[in-house]
Amino acid sequence: QVQLVESGGDLVQTGGSLRLSCQASGFDVDMYAIGWFRQAPGKAREGVACIRARHGVKLYAENVKDRFTIFSDSPGPGYNKTVFLQMIDLKPDDPGVYYCAVGAAWVPRGKILTASIDLWGKGTQVTVAS
Repeated sequence: QVQLVESGGDLVQTGGSLRLSCQASGFDVDMYAIGWFRQAPGKAREGVACIRARHGVKLYAENVKDRFTIFSDSPGPGYNKTVFLQMIDLKPDDPGVYYCAVGAAWVPRGKILTASIDLWGKGTQVTVAS
């Protein structure tokens, strides 16, 4: 079954760290661009990071690029891989539901990434307490 399952969302303090996981199954992750979107209440969903492992390419939204790191779990075959989003120095603007997503045409537009998404996970909640 082709799917993305996120985990790792939690409540953290401002300045804290969190690692999100996206377990991909049913397809070769390395053949696609896979990344993370987030959506805060009342706001549009915005792309924050993506990785295209086969080409060694990573992209980050402007407002997270020095704090978030996207990586996958091994350099081996891409089936059933896990893609991680390591987040440090979390800020009051970071909370929301974080979604793992597979798609194409990931590009920076202003402070965020946009993409044409073919597959979404169900999301994991990140809350940042001040």
